[in-house]
Amino acid sequence: MRLVGLVSIFDQPVLSGNIPLLPVVCSIKELLGGLAMDYLILDLDESDTSSHSILAILRARPGIRLIVIGPLVNNDLAMEAISAGARAYLDLNSEVDVVRLAIDVVIRGNICAPRKVLSKLIDRLLKVGDSSLTNAPPQLTPREEQVIQLILLAQSNREIARKLGIGIKSVTAHVGRLMRKTGTNNRINLASFMRKHSRL
Repeated sequence: MRLVGLVSIFDQPVLSGNIPLLPVVCSIKELLGGLAMDYLILDLDESDTSSHSILAILRARPGIRLIVIGPLVNNDLAMEAISAGARAYLDLNSEVDVVRLAIDVVIRGNICAPRKVLSKLIDRLLKVGDSSLTNAPPQLTPREEQVIQLILLAQSNREIARKLGIGIKSVTAHVGRLMRKTGTNNRINLASFMRKHSRL
């Protein structure tokens, strides 16, 4: 039913001056496999893999404009989605006209998210240290570079530890240092920061 509702968005008349859009329904695997598109509506659940899906998509397709539809009243997920690079966040009860409006907002190059989320993002930006407001990436050790590369591939601490042949506690310590160096407070923000400020 949700898929039918999403596809019906594209049956709505296009407002004057707006670009008509064509829906392409596919799995994330198909998308990352090479299907070309400029905009993506991603239907998420509350699982722990939600933010990893966002990061994986944006890592593979840095230019794509991502609109996330997630669970009801989940400002934390909305914050993670926007921080990770999504251009819009809507809840699953959003009406068709609201979703279409969000698409038009994103096409115009703006962000569409709940006011509370946008307010928190602005507060966070105002609290960020000067070093993370510059374009210069932080100085990383070779091991930290390996860890961040795997974080950008949405690998868990356990997977990173296995691939690098080190303990999970060591990975946790590296992630903590990376967060301190970048002024971030979770893996999503860390990955988003490094995508924007690093040439890794």
